[in-house]
Amino acid sequence: MDKLITLALACILSLLVAALRPLIAHADAPLSAQDMIAAADKARNPNVPFRLTNTLTEYRNGQAIDKSVVVVFAKLDPSSGQFRNIVRFVDPPRDEGKLVLMDGTKMWFYDPASKASVPISPQQRLIGQASDGDVVTVNFARDYTAKLDGEEKLLDADHKERDCWHLDLAAANGDAVYSRMELWLEKGTYFAVKSKHYSDSGRLLKIAYYHKMADALGAQRPQETIIIDAVDAKLVTTMDAADWRPAEIADSWYQRDYLPRLQLGK
Repeated sequence: MDKLITLALACILSLLVAALRPLIAHADAPLSAQDMIAAADKARNPNVPFRLTNTLTEYRNGQAIDKSVVVVFAKLDPSSGQFRNIVRFVDPPRDEGKLVLMDGTKMWFYDPASKASVPISPQQRLIGQASDGDVVTVNFARDYTAKLDGEEKLLDADHKERDCWHLDLAAANGDAVYSRMELWLEKGTYFAVKSKHYSDSGRLLKIAYYHKMADALGAQRPQETIIIDAVDAKLVTTMDAADWRPAEIADSWYQRDYLPRLQLGK
């Protein structure tokens, strides 16, 4: 009798293991590549209209040679799934009051001295290795199609080893700032650790490291981005984000004709 009970229990246990195996495998499986990008977007971008102050510093051979401070106002456009951005220049004094407007594929630069707004490219350099498209808030999952290239151990900006997913991103529409990117996301958190940015011709332009995770608007977000020139590693630009806060942002701000009347303060 004992042998029959033992055999019956073994059969039941075997059936339970077989039934649970697909569930266990599913739980251990990573997200799809596209879902990984969406998770990384959530870590980088608040889900409410917000503003932050971004200090950009350009270095050559480790010595600071230029600096610019801008305030970014960002708001998600529900119809497109992408952020609309206003960038206000605060410092140096010669640039104070200048504005950049980004709405979808369209980007304009406004100079209060001339009262003129002119179209610009997101890849146009703002300072050092940082372009206008690097400063604004974007959802990568909306503009890129992601492919998983595998798993890698990667040294982060502090030379600490991190277990990462390596993703290849191809532009999915004309809104994408870069035609191709490579992105390394930390396993488990899906925090961005490193990225590579390519031109339309396929040339590597810059390498970026996402650094100094800290709480901002209810989540851990990178407070510093380190951008290294792909040709000359002695040319480095840092972007330090601070003073994250919710903001009341009217839809009317995101109109080219409204720029001369826009009063944002510092």
